Amino acid sequence: MIATPVMLYLAPLIVLAIAALAWHARRRRIRAAAAWSQALANDAIAIGRRSVLILALVALAAAIGLAGPRWGMASRSTESRALNVVLVMDVSKSMLAADVPPNRLERATGIARRLVQDLVGDRLGLVAFAARGYLLAPLTMDQSALLLQLDALDPDIASEGGSNLPQALDQARAVLERAAEGGDRAVIVFTDGESFDGASPLAAAGKALRDAGVTLVAVGVGDPAGSQIPDGSGGFVTDELGAPVLTVRRDDLLHAVVDAAGGVLVPAAAVDPAGEVRRVLSQLHRATARDRMAAEYVPRAWLFALLAAALLLLHSVTRRSAALASIAMMIAGVSPLAAQRPSAGSQYLQRGDTARALAAFLADAKRTGSDTSWFNAGTAALARGDIADAVGSLQRATTSLDPGLRKRALYNLGTALLVGARRDSTRRDSLLTAATASLQAALLLDPTDQNAKWNYELARRQQRPPPPSDGGGGGGGKDGSPEAPKSPPKSGMSEAEAEQVLSAMERAERETRQSQWRRQRRSPPSTGPDW
Repeated sequence: MIATPVMLYLAPLIVLAIAALAWHARRRRIRAAAAWSQALANDAIAIGRRSVLILALVALAAAIGLAGPRWGMASRSTESRALNVVLVMDVSKSMLAADVPPNRLERATGIARRLVQDLVGDRLGLVAFAARGYLLAPLTMDQSALLLQLDALDPDIASEGGSNLPQALDQARAVLERAAEGGDRAVIVFTDGESFDGASPLAAAGKALRDAGVTLVAVGVGDPAGSQIPDGSGGFVTDELGAPVLTVRRDDLLHAVVDAAGGVLVPAAAVDPAGEVRRVLSQLHRATARDRMAAEYVPRAWLFALLAAALLLLHSVTRRSAALASIAMMIAGVSPLAAQRPSAGSQYLQRGDTARALAAFLADAKRTGSDTSWFNAGTAALARGDIADAVGSLQRATTSLDPGLRKRALYNLGTALLVGARRDSTRRDSLLTAATASLQAALLLDPTDQNAKWNYELARRQQRPPPPSDGGGGGGGKDGSPEAPKSPPKSGMSEAEAEQVLSAMERAERETRQSQWRRQRRSPPSTGPDW
């Protein structure tokens, strides 16, 4: 059995398309190698000789798997504490009367469907009747099979017309008497109550149910005022004289069979007939029952998926490519998806929990020793206001060989030192000097960073000027309170100011290097022998 036959028809086209793409890719690779040298071209020709064939087979296996092949039979066993319940459905032509919308049969079927869905775990059977009874489903826990049978109910399934409710009740009782497992037994009958045999046979059938210990629940459908029966061709059923046949709900016959069985008749005006039936069944005793359900066709698509995966693996391990590296990573337990998953510290930081974020980043940094971990730890400490931890972690991150990471670490370190200078007046000068150096180094790596330019200029301005040589005092300045480091305002520094800052930095850097070079040139010669 094939679930999607169209995929089988498309399979040759899919195989040809994949093979053509693989062949084209191979030709391009060989031409690109030949453009460098003939030796590379020979290597490219030797590698992947069977790639086109293998990829075509992969496409074929995948297409067959997508078609959904099924074969073989499988069965599964279920165990539950269950009741044994047989539904008896009236499918005589009188059930087509439309005195209850949409008609009596669809009304009864809808109630039965809700009841089946509520009785999960119980063993259910189905008997339909007209002139005689038909066992459509034996007792089973497979509710889906029973629902399919309910959906297919129609008066045409009966070979002859009529309404023989007593014989259907006897057949349901026989099914229940053969049940060796499960708890109490019950019959739920859905009918308009019409029976051509009268009340006596119904009473006898009800008494037989009572003697067998079977609970009877009757659900009457229809209107006691009566309605005509559609004949299926746009007209209505007539008698021998041509007069329309009127069908009514026979409450008297329903009471006769229910009273004889000691059962329950669900009121016709009940808002939720299925709920009324459930309340009756809830008073019955359930016992352990086992059932074996068979699946005629077993899905086998996984076999073709496994074959396609094996061929892809073969194709990968025989080629020196990134695919082989990916396989090695999977074997080693390295998941690319896991590498993209946010770390615990990042998750805490996104939630605003800086304390736990700092602890997580520090633990990761001490475990791995990576520059990124130290940068994350220092940034979390700075966000928390822990300047000491921020400075210590960021200083480690500034040794990174990654220019981008080193620049960010230097900027954050300078910012942390600026904040520390504002808080610690005793070490203010040394902290401002260190902040200036860090921000200067960050600007050397990225001279266009406006935030670094702003904080660098701020650190320089907050440094105390040297005392005047004449000893005079001089005001004219600000009150001396340090300004907090911040991002530049929207207007930013002027272009001239930025150029002045960068020029001063470059001059200072050149002077430092020249001074170091002069000291190295003037170092005294060694006093010992030079041999």
